[in-house]
Amino acid sequence: MHPALQISNLAFSYEHAEHPFRLALPSLTLQPGEQCLLTAASGRGKSTLLSLIAGLIDPHAGTIEVAGTNLHSLHGHKRDLFRGRHIGMIFQTFNLLQGFSALENVMAALMLSGQPPKAQHEKAAALLDQLGIKRQAAPVETLSVGQQQRVAVARAVAVDPVLVLADEPTASLDPENAAAAMDLIQQLCREKNAALLCVSHDPAMSARFTRREKLDASPATEAMAVGGAAR
Repeated sequence: MHPALQISNLAFSYEHAEHPFRLALPSLTLQPGEQCLLTAASGRGKSTLLSLIAGLIDPHAGTIEVAGTNLHSLHGHKRDLFRGRHIGMIFQTFNLLQGFSALENVMAALMLSGQPPKAQHEKAAALLDQLGIKRQAAPVETLSVGQQQRVAVARAVAVDPVLVLADEPTASLDPENAAAAMDLIQQLCREKNAALLCVSHDPAMSARFTRREKLDASPATEAMAVGGAAR
């Protein structure tokens, strides 16, 4: 069985940005079902790393493999389809489709994964019901913040991904909703045996993960690397 995520000799830089930096990761591996917290100060490249892993931007050097496939060897529709089928993403601002229902938001993820329309509806409805979302036909903006986060989590795991990327997933939530959201994210990843890479600078996250890594950031004159804080 391939690792859910395997990064080798990754290099990326923003040389001409207002605050230029370089990202250098010799290696980072997550096995299926493994959960890892990646910490760093705000603005230090955590979201950039997730964008690289998701194939939204390309590295300058190195390889990123998801379930044994080099994501950056795929192009155009093939990369989009692979991402849709294998990677779930959870954002700090949810990034739900406004004006669309909770059901339609989850169905959109299933559509991008190539699943047939009938299966999209049935699977999305069953997952939302499992997560306690009863107003599935309601526009997502009319739901509570906690309910919107549950819809976002449902969308991320609906395709049974091998890897879930969570970018500051509780930043928009109060402490009570944040704890409930993380319970849900971690539980569903365990149920689906999906690896979870969660990036956050929230100190409260640390106790939730047995594997913790720190992204040591520095300006473009130096390098950034992942170093294990605990395993």
